[in-house]
Amino acid sequence: MKNPKIKKYLFYIILFCILPGIMVLFSSMAAFSNDQGVASKIKKATSKLDKATQVEQSIPLPKNIVKATVEYQGGTFFTQARKNEIKRFQCSSCHNNKKVLINNAADMSHADIKVLHGNKGKPLSCDTCHNKDDRDFLVSSTTDKIDLDHVYDMCGQCHFRQKKDWIGGAHGKRVTYWAGERVVKNCTSCHNPHSPRFEKQWPKTYSVPLK
Repeated sequence: MKNPKIKKYLFYIILFCILPGIMVLFSSMAAFSNDQGVASKIKKATSKLDKATQVEQSIPLPKNIVKATVEYQGGTFFTQARKNEIKRFQCSSCHNNKKVLINNAADMSHADIKVLHGNKGKPLSCDTCHNKDDRDFLVSSTTDKIDLDHVYDMCGQCHFRQKKDWIGGAHGKRVTYWAGERVVKNCTSCHNPHSPRFEKQWPKTYSVPLK
């Protein structure tokens, strides 16, 4: 080829069309030979989330959580612990067989509690929810002890529809994840157990969008 223009065109064709394809081919062969390809990792995987292919979690699980005593359709999940948030726990430090030497001790320690839970004009008594023999626990309808970290097991005896929705993920607030090791707020994380109904609120205002 004596025509310099043809040589120039052939050079550009090789440079922009053929050369990139050759480079991709060689890099693929190198990856395959070094056993670093994604396909080879997938073929070697022995489980659904094998370490060869799984992505490390970016959100660590909170510390003060407990595994729920119930399971949802996807398996186990976690909920926030309750006992470490109670200011006067353990209850047995006062509710025991020792003689109370302070006058009006119960009124002083529980003066901030207003029970608005149950029928109007006839609220629930303390013993409806708290185990009268061991105040460190809640009580079920069958008089079984319920740990305060698993308060949903007690609340769900009456509020069974809400508990079912809570287990499935339709009720309550999510803390981390939507599936797998998801963490959800406990009943008492949002509701005051002695007065669980939310107070009426005015809608919050917002800034008018600029035009």
